[in-house]
Amino acid sequence: MFLLTILGFMSCIKPDEFTTDSNAGVEFSLDTLTFDTVFTARGSATRLFKIYNPNDKFIRINRIWLEEGQESPFRLNVDGIPGSDLTDIEVPPNDSVYVFMEVTVDPDQPVSVSPFVIEDQVHFMTNGQMRSIQLEAWGQNANYVPDQFHNGKQALFTCDMNEWVWDDPKPYVIFGALVIDSCTLVMPPGTQVYIHGGLGKTPDGQPYSDGILYFFRDGKLQIEGSYDDPVVIQGDRLESSFDDQSGQWGRIQLGPLSRGHSINHAVIKNSIVGLLVDSMADLTIRNSEIYNASGSNLASYRGNVIAENCLFHTSGGVNVSITLGGSYRFSYCTLANYGSPSEALRATNFACLDGTPLCTIPVAARLRMDFKNSIIYGSSRDEISLVDGVGEQDPSFFQYSFENCLVRVDDLTDEDNHPDFFSHCDPCLNANSAEPLFVNPDENDYHLDSLSVAQEYAVPLSLIRRDLDGNDRDDNTPDAGCYEYVME
Repeated sequence: MFLLTILGFMSCIKPDEFTTDSNAGVEFSLDTLTFDTVFTARGSATRLFKIYNPNDKFIRINRIWLEEGQESPFRLNVDGIPGSDLTDIEVPPNDSVYVFMEVTVDPDQPVSVSPFVIEDQVHFMTNGQMRSIQLEAWGQNANYVPDQFHNGKQALFTCDMNEWVWDDPKPYVIFGALVIDSCTLVMPPGTQVYIHGGLGKTPDGQPYSDGILYFFRDGKLQIEGSYDDPVVIQGDRLESSFDDQSGQWGRIQLGPLSRGHSINHAVIKNSIVGLLVDSMADLTIRNSEIYNASGSNLASYRGNVIAENCLFHTSGGVNVSITLGGSYRFSYCTLANYGSPSEALRATNFACLDGTPLCTIPVAARLRMDFKNSIIYGSSRDEISLVDGVGEQDPSFFQYSFENCLVRVDDLTDEDNHPDFFSHCDPCLNANSAEPLFVNPDENDYHLDSLSVAQEYAVPLSLIRRDLDGNDRDDNTPDAGCYEYVME
């Protein structure tokens, strides 16, 4: 009887008792509804928020709906009325109504069904104004590091110079900036790492790209993948539309003076910067792929890098960027940058501390760079840029060599640039776009074409007997680049 009385009262409200002013809207008790349960078994959780009417008249919410509609894992109930799309919800003056939200997930489903972060929005249309509440839930049974609430924050992990081994079969999901110090982070074969990207702020309020794995001086990264079970590091959006979307997370950064980093059989993709080797840090990377960064796939600032059987491809910026010198040895590597105006390789022996084009505060450091049996190629006329900031003052500050490499250069050899380039690139083949090289760069397939000019162009290196796929290299006339041609 009471319910009937209420309904009868509501039906008798006169139209002029409702505000239709476009400036009159509703308010909410929150702007993001987070389901803070980490699901370890199939189940559901319910949260609520309030809609307030701050006006002195009744207000009618014309429509309330879930953006994903009936496909949404969330369910909506407004003051006892369920549905994914509701209309004409009336709120008395200076009063409120409750909105109940429920989500059901199965954390043991694959991430394509139950992703790490389940998101949707509930929209409200009132007097021509649309407002929205963000919905977030954690859907996958994973190791959240440090937890799901560290977006825009930094977390320090130490282990007294011991090892932190990520050997749980469940994937690891990183939120915010995870800083490793006095500890070796070990990733065994098959480790799956997903990094949740976003925008964060430094303590002084400066914005930065969130989703970072950072190693201080006494931190160390050891990735120990295998041919059959590589370690994969990528963003945590796994819908098919995100397969090749760059810039989803920040970077892996090997901090200044950190030592002993090693990466073997890893795939690192869809970041802003794939791997940053900073200020005399050293890294050995083998049998790995870094690709689809919105900036550089590999960036080094006076670092020390050994790279073997590696593929670096598809970047929004310079594919492999070397700044302020350092020591580098690349063997059997492929650096490919198609569809980008930036080079596949850029190397300098200086940096500008003032960060201005005038470079009023330059600093320089020695560069020693050697490429063997490698391919540096792409869709531009010049895929190599070499900038010597010291010039003839001291030739030891800019030393480089390319042996048995395929390159693509044009203006680089001009009189004002490096006319003696091919005395440092010897033997080298300056390939052109008419010559067959890769199977299909448009599909990011950098295996060698059956007629590739890279076949039999390399020389044997006794310590590198297999290619990136694990195929044996020819004992006498191996192929250049990360892949050995295999006849099907």
